Amino acid sequence: MPVYIIVNSRLNLANKNKSPHPHRVVAKIAVFDSGLGSLSVIWPIQKRFRSDMVYFADQASYPYGTKSPRELRKIIASTIDMLEDRFGPDLIVVASNTPSLLLEPDKGRKVLGVYPPLEEASKRSRTRKIAVLATRSVIKSPRLSAYIRRHAPPATKVFRVDATPLVDLVESGRFITEKKSSIKKIVKILHPVFSKGVDVATLSSTHLPFLLPLLRKSFPAVTFLDPADSVAARVAGLLKKQERRNRIRIYASGDAKAFEKKLQRVGIRRRVSLL
Repeated sequence: MPVYIIVNSRLNLANKNKSPHPHRVVAKIAVFDSGLGSLSVIWPIQKRFRSDMVYFADQASYPYGTKSPRELRKIIASTIDMLEDRFGPDLIVVASNTPSLLLEPDKGRKVLGVYPPLEEASKRSRTRKIAVLATRSVIKSPRLSAYIRRHAPPATKVFRVDATPLVDLVESGRFITEKKSSIKKIVKILHPVFSKGVDVATLSSTHLPFLLPLLRKSFPAVTFLDPADSVAARVAGLLKKQERRNRIRIYASGDAKAFEKKLQRVGIRRRVSLL
């Protein structure tokens, strides 16, 4: 299992009076999705860029991957509004491929999404056969079809794989407590597609990087691409001024204590506040 490091869980309050919301805690970066997936984006951001960060796990809306575009649009818009009002961040990262792909970006705000790295996958594939591992909503969406047309060369065949059951392995923690059955599920879902010559797959759900050790063990000939590094590079490019060190505060909707236990399963012991 990859190790995701979160440094100094308490936010720095020293500059809060410089905020447009002086009575509130300021976070320069807010990162959110419906659960543990944000961690796979937070870690590379923290490696590349020191910041004050709020991590919001929207457990009350889990899973994003089974929501309709209409439901997601309402959830994401209200969440972004809430984070802006509560924390006044310089940048918000929607750390989920599902809403990033299914919803129109709001160009009037500093909001970043996560997208399948199809160009890189095409360049690295020798068979010209790649797979996009994503949630059910994304796989069935015409927006993914449009995205593939724009970003994958015509000579590359792109297979779509509904990885929603694999997302559930991560969120439930079964990928840690039930490794053998998790590997069986991974092989059952991916083998029918990978056996057709796929040699590169994009992890187009931010939960999936947690499964990298199991994925590589099950399919050693396949290269798995995680888009989080490119997101971190974009964050660093947009926010030039860094803090002296990384700080983070973690919030959740729904049951904050239950989410604390989920974090503990992946080795993170931090207080989670209800938001």
